[in-house]
Amino acid sequence: MNKRIRILSTSDLHGYIYPYSYADGKEMNYGLARIKTMIDELRDENTILIDNGDTIEGSPLTFHHYLTNKEGICPISKAMKVVDYDYVNVGNHDFNYGLPILKKHLDYVGAQCITNNVVYEDGTALGPKYVIHEIAGKTLAIFGLTTHFIPRWEKPENIEGLSFPDALESAKKTVAEIKEKENADYIICVYHGGFENDPATGVATEEYTGEGQAFHMVEEIEGIDILIAGHQHRQYCGTLKHTAYTEPAFNGQFLSCIDIDTESGEITPTLLPATKEADKEILALVQKEEDACQKWLDQTLGTTNVNLHIDDEDDARIHKSQLITFLNKVQMDVTGADISASALFLRATGFQQEITMRHIVSTYPFPNTLVLKKVTGKILREYLEKDLEFWAVEDGKLRVNPLYDFPNPQHHNYDMLDGIEYRANISLPVGHRLTSLTRNGIEIQDEDEFKLVINNYRASGGGNFFMLRDAETLAEYQESMVDILANYILKHKIIDFEPIHNIVISL
Repeated sequence: MNKRIRILSTSDLHGYIYPYSYADGKEMNYGLARIKTMIDELRDENTILIDNGDTIEGSPLTFHHYLTNKEGICPISKAMKVVDYDYVNVGNHDFNYGLPILKKHLDYVGAQCITNNVVYEDGTALGPKYVIHEIAGKTLAIFGLTTHFIPRWEKPENIEGLSFPDALESAKKTVAEIKEKENADYIICVYHGGFENDPATGVATEEYTGEGQAFHMVEEIEGIDILIAGHQHRQYCGTLKHTAYTEPAFNGQFLSCIDIDTESGEITPTLLPATKEADKEILALVQKEEDACQKWLDQTLGTTNVNLHIDDEDDARIHKSQLITFLNKVQMDVTGADISASALFLRATGFQQEITMRHIVSTYPFPNTLVLKKVTGKILREYLEKDLEFWAVEDGKLRVNPLYDFPNPQHHNYDMLDGIEYRANISLPVGHRLTSLTRNGIEIQDEDEFKLVINNYRASGGGNFFMLRDAETLAEYQESMVDILANYILKHKIIDFEPIHNIVISL
């Protein structure tokens, strides 16, 4: 008899199936098609396969599907059904298209949903408190949780009637109930949330807000034998206080493999890179949707006379690329805002002279919408001071603050604003870096009021910009920013404007 139990898991697939970049077609070591080959090689009768959420949103393939065929079955749902998962958890981005879409995905995939802290008004949860899985002569108790920060980011209509109890407290209650009612040999927590402290060193990697609680779970809860984490897109693997843990990055870059020796009780976690040949069955299954997506991506929408291409990301942030000026112009045009803020997302390509949908989705990869806020000059200063924490000084040179760069890149949390002019000295202490703030050359006073347009993530306080979350909301716009950009370019055909250099970042 096989004396080993194997738990394979994926997390944060974000709709990636094919093993190449949608930006340039370059072959990549990621995607569910590669992962499927690995699963087939590793799986046997004593294997459990789990997905840890954030599956249906994130790739141009799934974005195009929900844009053009919302009533159909999503390509990633089709692929996951063939992979044949035993259990699935849900992540924050799985709510981006609304609960009915998420439930359609879960129903089609057919695996048991185990999320126990997404609760309906009648008190029932999306998944059971826990499941008991008998395998290789052992009893496993498995439960799923997701980050309870979802209401801070998600559109209210997408989570109407749902509550999200604290994940750490839910874990404590669930483990206690398992210990009281079950004679489980192993307890497994599947958590769509991350480590707020580096599990190898214990050093805090971010401000503790409760968004990620994996480290606290291991530290405070006795009895979790395995913790499968996600959400942060980090790569973690090891053992902390007798709890084996993994977190397999994102887009199917790694497959988590955790082996339990049923005789010795030893648990061995491993992260396996997605370097195997892509599974041809999976590729053929969704080839029609992929071909349609590729055709859509290469549609020319318009042209630009302004350099909107990104060659150097750091320089584009320090000196504010005109791509950001363009994004802000579009946002102000749509909302009538006085001031607009946009971030340059990690690995954004910008636009070539002929602008295609591929350029847009490669530059703006999130399904964000826009929110119009009323802010005072005082709030604006607080916003900018928080924003400027993105920068640091090292060896007399300006660089990205390490906390924003490693282990979890947070370049999406640095905004650049138009509609105002401002200067900052990064050599000054955090919170006192803003040296000048004007609008049309006139100094902004604390009591001045403005209409500010930001994306819905930032409006919810995402990135710990709580001063924006608490500011009065004037209007919300339900069209995605990708659609807004595409429609703007189609309408104007030629993008042409005088470059605006309104930000000075110095030492």
